[in-house]
Amino acid sequence: FFTFSTNAQTVFEFLKLDASPRTAALAGSFVAGNDDPNVIFYNPAGIANLKETPVSFSFVKHLLDVNMAALSGSHYFEGIGRFGAGIQYINYGSFNEVTEDGIKTGEFKVADFAMTLGYSNFLDSNFSYGINAKFIYSGIQERSSTALAFDLGLLYELRESNLSFGLSIQNLGNQITAYYVTKEDLPLDIRFGFAKQFTGVPLKFYFSFNQLNEKNDDFFSRFQNYTFGAEIKLSKVLKTRLGYNSRLHKDLKIGTTAGLAGLNLGLGITAGNYIVDYTYTSLGPVGSMHRFGLSTSF
Repeated sequence: FFTFSTNAQTVFEFLKLDASPRTAALAGSFVAGNDDPNVIFYNPAGIANLKETPVSFSFVKHLLDVNMAALSGSHYFEGIGRFGAGIQYINYGSFNEVTEDGIKTGEFKVADFAMTLGYSNFLDSNFSYGINAKFIYSGIQERSSTALAFDLGLLYELRESNLSFGLSIQNLGNQITAYYVTKEDLPLDIRFGFAKQFTGVPLKFYFSFNQLNEKNDDFFSRFQNYTFGAEIKLSKVLKTRLGYNSRLHKDLKIGTTAGLAGLNLGLGITAGNYIVDYTYTSLGPVGSMHRFGLSTSF
């Protein structure tokens, strides 16, 4: 898998954002997740373990007037397997259109959209696989770009140890149409991680190595981009979450400090058949993001 190496300029960077407040609180270290329909955005193999028909809606208040929303769900079809679907939409607000002399001539909007369809099933009782197909669209003024991409995933569970391992390859594909003439690369991402539910302690720990495909000076430098998170169940109603993103902390460093950049704090509240989630993400000196979500099952 490490033969997929890239450090070129890519498009559709919004696909790297964590849409769900729960997965964002865990810093996106959800490649080995198996109990949330938003796992379709991290590893399609994880949806095989879902129960009933779960649905999740998320809203992200980004910086300035940038807003993002996501919707995910999954359903099992007897004798066929489990399917999942996800939609991601981000609106960057309005921009002034000006001439080279600085004269305003109007306004234009910028938005991105991705629709994902996934399928997952079991190779045996502990081993599942999954594949996503996604259509991606980006519009800037009168210009637009489209792409078709695929995600591949594997998930292996050691149920006696409450331990799972996940591997995914995200955004394998190409642009169908470019903004102008030159076609650019998609944000390919190879991830490997695990999730561990501790016995006797209401704590589940998540860890993930990300961007394993990126070129580095040496082999071990490929593992410098990692995320981890912890979910603590305080009661049947309340969960707290904490996560850290090493790449985000490094990228948002200004001078010699990054502050709390890369740190995520979240809450999950269960009310009947509904789960309300909130997450605060620090971007250090740049600012912060707030995420809200509502999930249920049918």
